Amino acid sequence: MSTVAKNKRPRTAQRSPLTPHDYEVLAEFRYVLMKFLAFSEHAAQQAGLAPRQHQALLAIKGYPGGAEVTIGDLAGRLGIRHHSAVGLVDRLANAGYLARREDESDRRRILLSLTAAGEQALAGLSVAHRQELRRVAPLLNSLLTRLGPPEP
Repeated sequence: MSTVAKNKRPRTAQRSPLTPHDYEVLAEFRYVLMKFLAFSEHAAQQAGLAPRQHQALLAIKGYPGGAEVTIGDLAGRLGIRHHSAVGLVDRLANAGYLARREDESDRRRILLSLTAAGEQALAGLSVAHRQELRRVAPLLNSLLTRLGPPEP
């Protein structure tokens, strides 16, 4: 997810000019990312999940520090609005992949956790994703190396 606000343009670095090689590397990098995202969407659909549902399960399970996740946290991690996250959580809970419970210290907060079915679905997808990332890692590393070190 980009940290650039939707209505703001990213700052363009006034660094050295881009070469044809730079454009080739950037284009190839985007191509590899696109292929990985297509793989991910297909894998989620094969597992009976919408890609966004898979992303939600992963965001909850992989939340930094293993902290408990709220709907607001999930919305932030997925880059979606709170009401969209509520609908996503509703669909996952209705399908038996997600459980909700009130936070005992603040009943306004709803905490999310994966059910056994959610854990199982995510584990299968995560094994496949890890394998695919390991497959493309050498190419990604090569492309990043070809970009060179960060400019000062």
